[in-house]
Amino acid sequence: MTAVCAAVLSLGLAACGSGGYSTEGSQGAGKQLFLDANCGACHTLAAAGTNGTIGPNLDDAFAQARDAGMTPATFTQVIRGQILFPITETSTGSPGMPGPDTTIPECTDVTGDAFCVTDQYQAANDIAVYVAAVAGTGVTPEPPAGEQTDGKSIFETAGCAGCHTLADAGSTGTVGPNLDQAKPSRELVVDRVTNGQGAMPSFKGSLDEAQIQAVADYVSSTAGK
Repeated sequence: MTAVCAAVLSLGLAACGSGGYSTEGSQGAGKQLFLDANCGACHTLAAAGTNGTIGPNLDDAFAQARDAGMTPATFTQVIRGQILFPITETSTGSPGMPGPDTTIPECTDVTGDAFCVTDQYQAANDIAVYVAAVAGTGVTPEPPAGEQTDGKSIFETAGCAGCHTLADAGSTGTVGPNLDQAKPSRELVVDRVTNGQGAMPSFKGSLDEAQIQAVADYVSSTAGK
């Protein structure tokens, strides 16, 4: 067994709990859940168009293991285990992953219009099957027609909503600045999205100039309004 295979398997075993082994899941539902749960705020996944840097880069994490011959079925178990039984405190001091009651809370425990799922285990299965199928494959998303330069759509799908609070987008992220309070100028948004700063990554590799301008127009015109 190669070192990379051993590393992936040990990750899966470390996350194992009483959830059992599962191969049941929907890629389509999993992609939507990955986006709705703001997984992309912490993780980079090219197929979902996300660039989070707080948690592991999912493409990097699985590309080598995929090349070494490991299968999506194995990846599914690793990912599912990490969602349901995450390492919440790390030995390195880096942020741990929140538990499922935070990432995919069940609707019986949620009030109002906040994101929730009807079945936590099924949601974990769906997300795991989706990520296992696309992580490290080099697949990138095709933006829907008309949304290539829609600033609000870009804000919602590029991972911005998971880190920032912006009332107009219905986002309540707390990793980065509260945009309604900060009320950044258009020029500042362009700079931060293009170059990044601190925990915020640069998006110039995933958004073109027109998209960066569009999201800057959107944020600067709606923040604090």
